[in-house]
Amino acid sequence: MVVRIQPCYRVLIAVLVVLASRVVEATDNTRTRPLHERIDEVVQSEFGAAKPAPIGDDAEFLRRVSLDLTGTIPSSTRVRTFIADVASEKRERVVEELLASPDWSRRMADLFHVILMERRGDDPDWQAWLEVSFAQNKPWNQIVYQILNADADDEDNRAAAYFMSKRLSKYGQNPVDYPGLVRDIGRMFLGQDLQCAECHDHLFIDDYKQLDFQGLFAVYKNTFVRRDVKFPAVGEKAMTAPIEFVSVFDPTQRKTGPRIPGGTAFSIPEPKPSESPPPNKKKQPVPPRPEWSAVELLAKEFTRPENRQFARTTVNRVWYALLGRGIVHPVDLDHSDNSPSHPELLDLLTDEFIAHDYNLKWLIREIVLSKTWQRSSRFADDTDSPATDRFAVAIERPLMAEQLLASVVRATGNTTLFEEKKSNPESEKTDADSGPTADSTDDASLPTLAELKSAFSTAFANEAREPEGEFKATVKGALFWRNSIEIQKLLSPHPGNLIDKLTKIKQPASLVEELYLSVLSRFPTTEESSVMVDFLNDPSVDHETAIRDATWALLTSVEFYVNH
Repeated sequence: MVVRIQPCYRVLIAVLVVLASRVVEATDNTRTRPLHERIDEVVQSEFGAAKPAPIGDDAEFLRRVSLDLTGTIPSSTRVRTFIADVASEKRERVVEELLASPDWSRRMADLFHVILMERRGDDPDWQAWLEVSFAQNKPWNQIVYQILNADADDEDNRAAAYFMSKRLSKYGQNPVDYPGLVRDIGRMFLGQDLQCAECHDHLFIDDYKQLDFQGLFAVYKNTFVRRDVKFPAVGEKAMTAPIEFVSVFDPTQRKTGPRIPGGTAFSIPEPKPSESPPPNKKKQPVPPRPEWSAVELLAKEFTRPENRQFARTTVNRVWYALLGRGIVHPVDLDHSDNSPSHPELLDLLTDEFIAHDYNLKWLIREIVLSKTWQRSSRFADDTDSPATDRFAVAIERPLMAEQLLASVVRATGNTTLFEEKKSNPESEKTDADSGPTADSTDDASLPTLAELKSAFSTAFANEAREPEGEFKATVKGALFWRNSIEIQKLLSPHPGNLIDKLTKIKQPASLVEELYLSVLSRFPTTEESSVMVDFLNDPSVDHETAIRDATWALLTSVEFYVNH
């Protein structure tokens, strides 16, 4: 039978087909548009009545992007060149240049070392492994898998064991803090602090259950630091039965096998005879890893694409590191009663991060290219500052100790004294933008990089096991700036450094301009220039001393101390 369609219906069908094709086309266009544009659309839709800050000027952008992507301020030469550049795509171009520089991987290694280890200590092999991983642009889920399933037989990645081996080490007479290890794994990789769910369901957060904690504890209580090798390595005892537990509020016996929070427990296979000690005989040495490894099983479960919570936590931490506040904030308390400020944005970033194979470099590139990230920290004097959770104005963030050290070295012009000497003299670094890379110097009157790292860490880093975030002015930091022998040495004239360069500039206004560009990465205002020229021209003060004092004053200013 032939069905005849009336002419009017033919027209209607044709219209519907056209509309459907346009919907598909619009959807495809949305998916193919750069992520940074979609970020801005979502954020701007939430401004409401709040008036956003303008996009930061070129000097503010260059300083912030250099600190976030390479861990140090730009050189005065680079600031001059960038500000003078009239090309419309210059911001995109400098982002690509910084992401391609070796300072990128060093910066990421420093950042994630602090995030993951929280100042528990340092290990050169761990630091080198992180740096190589970021230089290779290794997917983040692969990095975390290697951290949670550190394989001592994999020579290229065995240093990843430092994350767990450090936490499995005893401190004084204290026993191994297995609950602390469980808590840290939940916090770092799922954004869930399960500390208060060890003995019962969390009293204030309905989402955090004792079962969540015990499902992880069942696995990690069987890990230990291996003593049969000379490098950090983690062993694992065979898990032969589910862990049994009770709540302090309910005597009902419960049990669970290995599971990640919100997941399903894995069944534990019957142990093979080789994994069980012979009866009535001395306990045999524990092998480094059983054939059925619960540690490996959970490492896979954490990092597989179906576990959206892992990707969600990662993008939230990256957003926090770049913008000073998480979409879910605090970042370690992701639960249904702590809703994200921008749910659509968090879902968008999570989806795209998974779709782009956990590419951190790509994710960070897109965020810093957004107008949201590029907004100024300044806003009109006649308006109230927008709420920080709207991301309508840049949040001023304190520099990490590592950023502060590298920036002080760059600002004072002592960078070349710390460059790594290479076997081929013609290949030695001469770029003024290169950061410090070695622990020695030919000038005995200058501190070594190791001495500077120790001094800055002591003065400005948080205490061990404390997440770094909010700015905390401390007496030890103030005393460091005032009395540090290391700072005094950096502010002494040495061939080619800032003080040496400034003493040779005859025009006071030009001297002040170079000082501001070198330290604050911007030109001085007319008022600032006038005040500084008067100070430097004071006949009662030695000229070199005045230059050193002026440099010290800018280095200790809030403007230098924060990533604004």
